[in-house]
Parts: sequence; structure tokens; C-alpha cells
Amino acid sequence: MKLVLASASPRRQELISLISQDVLCVPSGVEEIVPENINTPDIPLCLAFQKAEAVAKEFYDYIVIGCDTGVILGNEILGKPKDKEDARRMITALSGKVHQVVTGCAIFYKGKTAGFSNITDVEFYPLSSKEIEDYINTTEPYDKAGGYGIQGKAGLFVKGIKGDYFNVVGLPVSELNREINRLLAEN
Repeated sequence: MKLVLASASPRRQELISLISQDVLCVPSGVEEIVPENINTPDIPLCLAFQKAEAVAKEFYDYIVIGCDTGVILGNEILGKPKDKEDARRMITALSGKVHQVVTGCAIFYKGKTAGFSNITDVEFYPLSSKEIEDYINTTEPYDKAGGYGIQGKAGLFVKGIKGDYFNVVGLPVSELNREINRLLAEN
């Protein structure tokens, strides 16, 4: 099966290979526009559809997958930190709390579409100021939603998760594989 991943994320590129080795990675380059009055947990799926749709225009005969991951604490979605101060704010806010990681996945194939959101609860241990400072002084927080990657040094902060580990990494491959197969069965 020929897949196109509308993403430049190295983590997603690695995970998609569990589904297929025949994958093109084509970042969408779209300007992400969040509609007004959208519920916070629906934002990642909305953005995933924008990315997949932009790339699907060039790859009609391929299965095109768009993804977006958001870290949600309360009613705030934490994107990628803009700078060290923003990373400090995010990691401090997550310290000792449960938050949700939501990945929206949109699939386009020959004019048909499917989409879903996968939600995983993640709990952080309470963190000391030193732990936070040591972490934000690495390069790790700055290209990840919520300022952390569970597969990296921030894995030391995680007290527990409820849900799909790979969703927290950025691609819920098991559910995505099932949705791709369901969409293919309809064609």
C-alpha cells in the first residue's frame, strides 16, 4: 500500500514504517488555521484534515495521512514552545498533573476521507525547579507539543499513562492502521 505522510516529523516517519515501508513524506506547508469556537480537543483533528487535504491534491491515488498532536491541560492547548521561557511555563504547568495528549489523524484516498482523534491521559510527577531547568536547557522541548517527548528525557517525568503510548509520541499507529484498512475495504 502506498502511503503519503503529510508531515516532516521524524517520530511520525519512524512510526508509520510499522504500517508500510512504502511511504513518501511530504510536509503540507499549510498555514494552520483554527476556526473560532472550536472545542479544544477537536483542534488537532481539524489541523490534521487541513494538512492531509493540501497534500492529497497532488497524490489522489495514494493514501494520504495528515496528523496533528496537541497537549491539553485544562482548556489550554500547549503547542511547541516558542522559547525557553515558554518551555519553562509549559513544563511547570504539567508538573504533578494529569493532561491529555490528543492526536488527530485524517486520511484521504481517492476522494474518500476518514478521521479520528486518539486521546491519552499522561500524568507527570511533581517536578523540582532543577529538573525543569535541566530539561529546558536541552534541545529536546522545542520541537514538541507541550514541550516534551515521552520517548526522550521527559520520559523520566511520567508517572503513568492511560491510553496509547505511540499516540503520545505523535502517531497512534494501531488505530491508524485499522482506519486505513477500513477505508480500503470501502473501495
